Amino acid sequence: MTELALAAWPPAPIKTERLVLRESEPRDRTTFIDLLAAPEVHTYLGGPRPRAELERTAPETPGRRPGSFVIDRDGAMIGTVMLDPHADRPGHVRPDIGRTELGYLFLPQAWGYGYAAEACAAALAWFAEVALGEPVVLRTQTANARSMRLAAKLGFTEVERYEDYGAEQWFGVWS
Repeated sequence: MTELALAAWPPAPIKTERLVLRESEPRDRTTFIDLLAAPEVHTYLGGPRPRAELERTAPETPGRRPGSFVIDRDGAMIGTVMLDPHADRPGHVRPDIGRTELGYLFLPQAWGYGYAAEACAAALAWFAEVALGEPVVLRTQTANARSMRLAAKLGFTEVERYEDYGAEQWFGVWS
């Protein structure tokens, strides 16, 4: 994330038609644990983490860091959208293409309603405003059809495909 974007953190809550993107609060801890422990959520992310470990190690307010938004629908957390330093993530990195990476996780019961597109578009619009159009990258497995559709819908364009974690990966950029 750029210094400019960090200086603007945390922003005022971002409101969309149906959602609010906001900073994490202690009341979100259980949902963060649900997200990280859910097998469906982590099908393409290396598998879920053990719930007991998460209960023991999760901070009182998980996800409270620059670039991490809680996605709130009707007063309850349904997911998270992150804009993180790309080179700080494991795996294939291309800081020459973009230094910030978009990531997102949603509870399975929130899938299929367009919330991911709505939340990610709002986060990208905020980022474009504070980071003055800096590109954002996205990585996903090509087998993850939902993420591939979302990348296209958000306007990411393919840079390359590569093999990692035993599967074909897709790497795109948004600017």
